[in-house]
Amino acid sequence: MISDDIAGSSTTLTKMARCIREVCIRAMDRHRRKSRQCLGGRKEFVVIDESCFRHQRKYARGRFGNTWRRKKWVFGMMGVKDKRRRLVLKLVEKRSRRHLIPLIRGHVKAGSSIISDKWRAYRVVLRNLGYKHYTVNHSRWFVDPWSGSHTQHIERAWGTIKGHIRRLRGNRTETLLKEHLMVLEWSSWLGSCHPDGPLGRLFKDVQKAFPV
Repeated sequence: MISDDIAGSSTTLTKMARCIREVCIRAMDRHRRKSRQCLGGRKEFVVIDESCFRHQRKYARGRFGNTWRRKKWVFGMMGVKDKRRRLVLKLVEKRSRRHLIPLIRGHVKAGSSIISDKWRAYRVVLRNLGYKHYTVNHSRWFVDPWSGSHTQHIERAWGTIKGHIRRLRGNRTETLLKEHLMVLEWSSWLGSCHPDGPLGRLFKDVQKAFPV
């Protein structure tokens, strides 16, 4: 964008990127208040998984500062219906039952089908809460031979998500990481569903944020 004379400097480009993130975050906040950002139901199953997000030094050089020692988990819930994929991404301190189950109850409709690995935080408790819980034992296979359950939808998504955040250096602080996760949520809930694609949805949200 600098070479195209859209932004005069890297500082200007950074400010523009921050402004776009804020527009997307505001749009997601409005959507969340309106729809509660719920996944699942009769025709949509939900895949859940956790992934470690840790700040990496550029070119593996530089000092081991506080951001390098920081180790955070991102808990992902993906609603799958035909070709539609909707993401809920939450930064958590630990992947314990106490941290994960309230997020599932807050974002997945009761009675929904949930697919996960055999992580102990989910074991038994999801069925007791009324969910249809299917698991796959990753130490033995990628697809459960009896139910056909697998977590490949969200496993593939982790690579895309981490590549996006790494490319934009979005893991330098926890606040910045949360912002980038919300932008990815915006893309899956609002951007991809707009008839003119994410750019058309962005123009619409910019108009709401900056009415003339």
